[in-house]
Amino acid sequence: MEIISTFTAALLTVEAFTGTYGINYGRIANNIPSPDKVVTLLRAAKIKNVRIYDADHSVLKAFSGTGLEIVISIPNENLKDMSANEDHAMNWVKQNVQPFLPDTLICGIAIGNEILGGSDFELWTVLLGAAKNVYNAVKKLDLDGLIQITTAHSQAVFSNSFPPSSCKFRDNVAQYMKPLLQFFSQIGSPFCLNAYPFLAYMSDPGNIDINYALFLSTKGIYDPKTHLHYDNMLDAQIDAAYAALEDAGYKDMEVIVTETGWASHGDENEKAATIDNARTYNYNLRKRLAKKKGTPLRPKNVVKAYIFALFNENLKWGPTSERNYGLFKPDGSISYDIGFQGLQSSSANSLLSTIKEQGGRGCYEHQISVAIISALTLLLFLQ
Repeated sequence: MEIISTFTAALLTVEAFTGTYGINYGRIANNIPSPDKVVTLLRAAKIKNVRIYDADHSVLKAFSGTGLEIVISIPNENLKDMSANEDHAMNWVKQNVQPFLPDTLICGIAIGNEILGGSDFELWTVLLGAAKNVYNAVKKLDLDGLIQITTAHSQAVFSNSFPPSSCKFRDNVAQYMKPLLQFFSQIGSPFCLNAYPFLAYMSDPGNIDINYALFLSTKGIYDPKTHLHYDNMLDAQIDAAYAALEDAGYKDMEVIVTETGWASHGDENEKAATIDNARTYNYNLRKRLAKKKGTPLRPKNVVKAYIFALFNENLKWGPTSERNYGLFKPDGSISYDIGFQGLQSSSANSLLSTIKEQGGRGCYEHQISVAIISALTLLLFLQ
């Protein structure tokens, strides 16, 4: 039985991303720092919004009492089971969420990653059922006011995204996407997009100005339908998603960027994957997010983005670029300078102890006062 009502959705204030700058903490590596040291690194960098791709208990324990806000994930391979059995969804929440609250600020659960548009069509059919069962489990445990349910999409769900106003969902995706959007609209969840100007540029370097992808000075593009000008590709990718949502009947749904980044090293055919380009993209992206402004099409919707990724991950498969998105090297030192500080071993233990003594309220405070959280987040970022 689905436990959803329009009235309840209207009262929801849960928000998994209370800042504008977050990071993806991928761990497909055998040489990265322990979760305790990662906490120290994140706090030193003043990054409080974090996403992981599972619900690893060692990470959740390390985040306890730190004030860091974390979105955990149910891996793609678990979705069929979650969709087929409500009890399994409930057991997963009881094992991986409930025991860590409230000390660990689990603010969201991502149901898989880049399912629609992907190659496993069977997963397309179970995504909605898994999302509903997990949400219902969260609601039965009275955690729906604390935890937001989402899923992230790649740009493969779109049939066209240039100019932004022309964007629509692919016909074969739309039959699965629209029911999912209806459900997420009911429970107050955003549309989560993995947006990579790096990949877009790599796919068509002859026709895309790299300055446009890197937030550098450029003539940009003009959208003849909306009469809007775009001076960077990320804004255009976000507005393309807004256009697709409007076409599908969900004009008011917020778009959040759950992955974006630029590789610092690549194969012979990945010429754009350089340290200079990665530094330029991530530095300019950080400045853009700090302005807390919207896009040309949605100027009132402040852009929020999780950067990919915290570390270079040496065990990822695929081209060399896949293993070189990290802002930090495996030893915790910076990959390149965009204003962050690497791990300082001499102060790591004392800093972590101070953080845990201070504790944090994070997304729980957000339910009391959105204004207070916004002010605190801005203060943390500017310090």
